[in-house]
Amino acid sequence: MRHLLILFLCLTTVNSYSQDSTATTTPTKVKGTIVSASTELPLSEANIVNINQVIGTATNDDGVFEIKAKVNDTLHLSYLGYKSIKVRVTNDWLKFGDTKIQMTELALALEEVTVKQLELTGYLVVDMKQVPVTSNNRYRISGLPGQGYEAGKPNIATKVLGAIFNPADFLYNMFGRKPNEMHKLKKMKEDDEIRNQLAKRFDREMLLVLLQVTKFDLDEIVNQCNYSKDFINTANDLQILDAISECYEEYKVIKRSKDRSSAKKN
Repeated sequence: MRHLLILFLCLTTVNSYSQDSTATTTPTKVKGTIVSASTELPLSEANIVNINQVIGTATNDDGVFEIKAKVNDTLHLSYLGYKSIKVRVTNDWLKFGDTKIQMTELALALEEVTVKQLELTGYLVVDMKQVPVTSNNRYRISGLPGQGYEAGKPNIATKVLGAIFNPADFLYNMFGRKPNEMHKLKKMKEDDEIRNQLAKRFDREMLLVLLQVTKFDLDEIVNQCNYSKDFINTANDLQILDAISECYEEYKVIKRSKDRSSAKKN
């Protein structure tokens, strides 16, 4: 009887430990209310992204949001005209529920912009040189995969192929150096809330946070992926995401082909 009691206590302890372990590792939801630090009024449609799990949401009319998260996940909060902040999920937050988060308003100043009109001379050869030429015209070849290519530039296969055979190439180094961040591209494309947020943004901030790259690196990736400066300057964040994702997928295909060729030679 004593042995049975000891066995029962051991099984109970193991089961309790198993449940506690599952509870600490299973993602749950955190709830918060975002308000303005100066007015204490709720901020509706503020953007919240869980950087670790690559999921997003937005606040309702009362500034309230709820998002799946676990301990030590980092939430990125942003709102137009306010300073973006990062908040780490703690045990207390998960335990006690709703918490109020203040965001500080940015002081926005408009810079003076000088618009210079074209001064035509009447001479066609001279005037043609003054007309700005955009280079973001794109064309698509029927039967070939992909969204299209920038006119007047080598195609993406040429760009990426050069990256594979030249280890010093920026694109190869960037994709090869950040495989975990690049793997987030698929999750970002699958999350409807993140896509909706990116479609309304042009500041690249959310992309920089999720991919853990600098603004210069992000622009350079898109440029090396055969997109023009005009596209980079005018595209919204969702278009930039799709451009990088498309380039990365083609990069992986060509890299696999190169690795197989190297394996056969060896």
